[in-house]
Amino acid sequence: MNTAERRPVGWVPSTSTRPVKRAAPVVPPVPERPAGGTAWQTLERLGGTVTGVQGRDWRPRYLQLAEELRAKIVSGELAPGTLMPSETELADSSGLSRTSVRNAIRQLREWGLVRAEQGRGTYVRAPRQRVRRRNAERYQWEKDRALLDESERLKTGATEHDTGLTVDDLKFHAEYARVEADSDMAVALQVEPGTPLLRRVYWTTSRHENAPLTMSYSYLPYDLVAANPDLLDAGKEPWPGGTQHQLHTLGIEVDRIDDEIRARPPSPDEAELLDIDPGVSVLTVRKTSIDTKGRVVEVADVVMPGDRTELVYSHKLQRWKT
Repeated sequence: MNTAERRPVGWVPSTSTRPVKRAAPVVPPVPERPAGGTAWQTLERLGGTVTGVQGRDWRPRYLQLAEELRAKIVSGELAPGTLMPSETELADSSGLSRTSVRNAIRQLREWGLVRAEQGRGTYVRAPRQRVRRRNAERYQWEKDRALLDESERLKTGATEHDTGLTVDDLKFHAEYARVEADSDMAVALQVEPGTPLLRRVYWTTSRHENAPLTMSYSYLPYDLVAANPDLLDAGKEPWPGGTQHQLHTLGIEVDRIDDEIRARPPSPDEAELLDIDPGVSVLTVRKTSIDTKGRVVEVADVVMPGDRTELVYSHKLQRWKT
């Protein structure tokens, strides 16, 4: 086949001997990636680009409404005790469906900002008493306090230390029982299953609120504490100086305390007692006290509402030798 036969139909010879310059394709500039790779990756995965959408609020509409209402509550525009607008009123004013409005109100409840009263509506909740546990300093404070005179120990306690409240602001509840160590507590206390234990259940309530601030389940080897009969009597609570002073009466000095922190849903009983709204988790601290002989002398499971508890830890690090 000759050259002419290989030319495509409609081919017209060029009358110019100079090479033809083709225009370079226009490539749009690539926008700089904003901080937060996850948001960028999600946007790319959904087939979008950042150009033209950076000012848009991509949160669900119900969450935007919840944030707007939260701002009004925090600023005081919606004061504690105020009846919230009805679902219909919020739906009309926001342009959202009643389902979205319900989701927004549910979010406010999970943040602990409102409470629902059956047959009456939803009210702005008064700020809850917060608990701020600085365990790294708290435990040393308790140990030092165990050596003070009773008159000094009576002036304040660990809950006052965590809340800033006074003794007169608080109501204390204690229940004692002799139980046998189950498999979990046997491992924690390093004893045989079935070993007799003293179980103590504590909770403390502010006189300004109905719900306890925290609750605690404390376990000690029964034969250990039985050496001081006063330690078996719940009527002696609240004990000035707390557990570390109780152990001090037995000649026991706590050498270290190990904390294990977890978050989990509350049990139905915990949710009712601590007045925890649906969706709010509890923080649990398993506090293991070990004496100077290496014995585990107490294991306590402290349960705290996640919406009004802060755990603060500060650890002094040893300096490098230079």
